[in-house]
Amino acid sequence: MTASNGDKTSGLDSIEKLARLRLIRSENVGPITFFKLLERFKTAKDALNALPSLAKNGGREARLKVYPQSKAEDEIANVEKSQVAMVHWGEPMYPRLLVHIDDPPPILFVRGHTSLLTKKAVGFVGSRNASINGRRFAQATAKAIGEAGYLIVSGMARGIDAAAHEGSLATGTLAILGGGVDVVYPREHRKLYDELLEKGAVCSEVPLGVTPQARHFPRRNRIISGISRGVVVLEAGARSGSLITARMALEQGREVFAVPGSPQDPRVKGTNMLIRQGAQLTENAADVIETLGGMMPCSLAERRQDSLLHQREVPVNDTENDTDVEHAREQIITLLDYGPTDTDEIIRAGDIHAGTVATVLLELELAGRLERHNGNRVSLISPE
Repeated sequence: MTASNGDKTSGLDSIEKLARLRLIRSENVGPITFFKLLERFKTAKDALNALPSLAKNGGREARLKVYPQSKAEDEIANVEKSQVAMVHWGEPMYPRLLVHIDDPPPILFVRGHTSLLTKKAVGFVGSRNASINGRRFAQATAKAIGEAGYLIVSGMARGIDAAAHEGSLATGTLAILGGGVDVVYPREHRKLYDELLEKGAVCSEVPLGVTPQARHFPRRNRIISGISRGVVVLEAGARSGSLITARMALEQGREVFAVPGSPQDPRVKGTNMLIRQGAQLTENAADVIETLGGMMPCSLAERRQDSLLHQREVPVNDTENDTDVEHAREQIITLLDYGPTDTDEIIRAGDIHAGTVATVLLELELAGRLERHNGNRVSLISPE
């Protein structure tokens, strides 16, 4: 998914903001589907009206649950009461680089200094059970990178995350949380949380009041890497969640900086492995600053994506009709599998118009029969 922070969406009115909140909260609508629906219907209001019929066409028997307007209004009122900012995709404050990942959050909830979202950023990830030296290195490196003009982004977890935040409080730091921005997790980080509100910011795509759960953290990590120009990995074990963030960073076209360590320490097996696989060996802040300083302000990949934005003015179904979709639906379902399949392969194998494929996939997903994966891949959901 690519998008623009251009003028067309920077002036969202309250009606469209309400409709967007309802859309992303509706049943079977995730970030990728959210943007597919916006591409097709142009406004969230029109997309909401189309949800039940699309799900029915996809084979859903029960009516799709659309998030009620009253609940969305209550949520917005609670956000405003809590002095939390809602930053919508397309608004000027939305992080520029985050726009270009496959599944950017449609809405970010931010508490603290919202203006920090517009700064160029570097992410920090690593062990929760970090060594004293690892924490000291993270704190000092984050401080130096912050003094070079970068926002330091991490997840407010124990260990490396906390050290990176602490080192960059004076220059600007952002915590991406796995729960709501009003939920302090872990609890012992109450002091750090309060300092982040005073000097930095906390951010999440999760609604207020939601306690972090294990399934939230991989989603959280894609935001850390997506916002950042590069990600520094410290003391990551062989099966560390930090390696997932590093992989996401690579998929998103970001730099990965790995800090080496002793082969005898299991906490660095993952970072040493990253170096063997081509991550940049990083011994100090200068390694990060020099590499990122030499990067183009807007990478060629981003320019290419931006150049395609105007093509999104054409509706997904510009040459399709209901008969085309009806004839193609069973063929597309036959071509799908319970393992991920590239959507371009479906188009080629069936010789089906791309708009028709996109429509059928939307219908199947809204019916709860299809799952989307990174890299424009989809799979059927196995019936229980």
